Amino acid sequence: MNKYIFLLVISSVAIISCEDFLDLKPTNSLIADNAVYDAKTARALVNSAYSSLKSYNAGSAIILGVIPADNVFFGGSQSQNIELDNNAFTITNSAIVSAYQSLYSLINRTNWAISEIPKVKDETFETGEQDKLVGEAYFIRAFAYFYLGRSWGGVQLQLTPTTDLNSLGDIKRSSQEETYNQVLDDLDKAENLLPTDNASTRNLLQHSIVKAFRAKVLLYAKRFEQAEMNATEVINNPKYELVKPYSAFFEVPFGTKESVFELSATANNAGVSGSAWFPASGTPRGSYEYRPTAELISLLNNPLKGGNRNALIATRGSDTYGNLYHTTSPNTNPAYVIRIAELYLIRAEARVSKANPDFHGAIADLNAVKSRAEAELFSDNIDKSAILQAIWDERRIEFAFEADRWYDLSRTEQAEKVLGVKKDFWLFPIPQADVLSDPSLGGKNNPGY
Repeated sequence: MNKYIFLLVISSVAIISCEDFLDLKPTNSLIADNAVYDAKTARALVNSAYSSLKSYNAGSAIILGVIPADNVFFGGSQSQNIELDNNAFTITNSAIVSAYQSLYSLINRTNWAISEIPKVKDETFETGEQDKLVGEAYFIRAFAYFYLGRSWGGVQLQLTPTTDLNSLGDIKRSSQEETYNQVLDDLDKAENLLPTDNASTRNLLQHSIVKAFRAKVLLYAKRFEQAEMNATEVINNPKYELVKPYSAFFEVPFGTKESVFELSATANNAGVSGSAWFPASGTPRGSYEYRPTAELISLLNNPLKGGNRNALIATRGSDTYGNLYHTTSPNTNPAYVIRIAELYLIRAEARVSKANPDFHGAIADLNAVKSRAEAELFSDNIDKSAILQAIWDERRIEFAFEADRWYDLSRTEQAEKVLGVKKDFWLFPIPQADVLSDPSLGGKNNPGY
């Protein structure tokens, strides 16, 4: 039986001179020798993609989504994170480079799964398993391209396996709209192949997770009517609800009805590290690198705005710290990819922003989230800009330490007003190694870099 080559990404991270151009390999160059040739290796390939998906959500997603924004300041010594905290993004920042490479590595794995798993003939596959594995690969690829699109804008869409550099071809950058369209196409394929919902599963891909993630992508793509429709389907699913009190979703070890997609962790398979959030003294002890800003602390402690979401912070001596990721060693905190609260706020924003706005419906959704938090409800004030701002402010508090605040500020064009960051820097720079090594990029980075 033929073995199909599965290839991994390698790319230089260091500052590289133009004289070294021929030695460089772009991030979407793929060289390795793993194989997919039976049910066991097909499962292993998709499981490795799941593992990488969790690693990204537990690491790079939080670093890029939280540190550049206004809810957290960085109290550590790593230069790459200090740059992010100061919104001084550079073309060789190792956190940015690592995130970019990790996403293309994830895409690489899914490309091989999509291409090769359907070719495998093995009677030990369970009924429908091959389709499910390919559907999972399509979803994970969609996730990776969404994060590339919202972080770097339009990117190169590598959709087929690559066996060597010569077979890469001429892959020009797509626009951000084209990138989001590719994400939506992959999600459609995933939904057609994945199983319908299991009543209790929160960490394995299925139809409702696809719909929830599609609603988020459609919001970014400004396709508001469709975003509303997909969000509504998930909200109407009795499997999900806003749990009370707010802290219940993270105080329970795993899988409350709040979670739509949550990547679990165990003692042997670590999740989000709590150690970066906890003070260096006391128990549990941490490095206290991620520290809530004074403004966020004030918002969370304001009963009208934060309500009972002040459970997200705790105090030890003179230190106030984030308490969402509340285990340290082992790091068994799950990565919260999407919660039902976000579907309410996605629908609220879509209802306000669509061609024929539904202000009352948007306010009802906003107040569902506020009511759960025991915060002051929004008055029935039919003013589009006021409602939108209230929704965006609510997102800031509701997902204070999750991986969205920087992206919310950039997509809603508030980053300059809130952080003083000019529009040219609302996207991260493409790693310099790729700009130098890939002729398809034409030596051009994102504006400003």
